[in-house]
Amino acid sequence: MPLEAKDSPCRGFCTTALGDDVCRSCGRTFEEVTGWIGYSEEQKQACWERLIREGWVDLDCSPLRGK
Repeated sequence: MPLEAKDSPCRGFCTTALGDDVCRSCGRTFEEVTGWIGYSEEQKQACWERLIREGWVDLDCSPLRGK
């Protein structure tokens, strides 16, 4: 499963810290960003799948948006 290649979709410049509900860099919601460390593997997998489906990352976990 390629999603194991990277633990977090974080790209190092989170816009949720600036008040955005969805990070313009990685595509995660504020709740996903703040809760990530405590997420189960299933929750992380579901988030990764949504980010891929919405075009934020490709199957190799490379960012496609927010560059």
